[in-house]
Amino acid sequence: MSSPSRRLQTKPVITCLKTFLISYSLIFWLTGVILLAVGVWGKVRLEAFFSLASEKSTNAPYVLIGTGAVIVIFGLFGCFATCRGSPWMLKLYAMFLILVFLAELVAGISGFVFRHEIKDILRVSYKSAMDKYDGTGPQSKTLDTIQRNLECCGSENYTDWENTDYFKSNGIPESCCKESDNCTPDVLKNPDKAATEVYPVGCFSKVTDTMESNLGIIAGISFGIAFFQLIGVFLACCLSRYITNNQYEMV
Repeated sequence: MSSPSRRLQTKPVITCLKTFLISYSLIFWLTGVILLAVGVWGKVRLEAFFSLASEKSTNAPYVLIGTGAVIVIFGLFGCFATCRGSPWMLKLYAMFLILVFLAELVAGISGFVFRHEIKDILRVSYKSAMDKYDGTGPQSKTLDTIQRNLECCGSENYTDWENTDYFKSNGIPESCCKESDNCTPDVLKNPDKAATEVYPVGCFSKVTDTMESNLGIIAGISFGIAFFQLIGVFLACCLSRYITNNQYEMV
């Protein structure tokens, strides 16, 4: 059994670590909420775009929503474990943070390495969908949804529609129009007249240009969040060790 003075010296350290870990857990919880929000936004706004790469709907938004929900739960668990001062709960929390760190690191590296391949797949898929566009099919409805939601037209720009079979008989799709009242059949069949009435930027260009222009920021934030998990691992392990040692010293 250690002296009372030693235990008194340990308690301020434990209190300090608890304060830092609770603060960390709240920030960690907030990142989960942000992931949930991004997942819901992706489901509403971008799912149609990515679904063109396959015949069925993409699971990417659900992955973000699920990941965000798990992080929210474990963020609250981290606060609970810290307040309880349970060594085994803190170790479990640290293990989860390590798993999150590894998953984020692998996902970030994979996305960066294969970004060009992903971009090519999306470009080919989008142009293929334009070639098959008939205005009524499921894939055509998906294209219309993308063009309306993202306020874009074609792949690179609205003139891409001139190379499709649909344009020869119907002109540019009405989903490209800024104001549908101004888009008469005569305007849609004439690219020069349509130039001022349809969205000038292509959907593929709009998405990829936005992502590439912010690639450095996205990469920095992604790796920053990933390594942020290591701080939590360090705090959780240190607190668990101090609490365990303090319990032994009291025996």
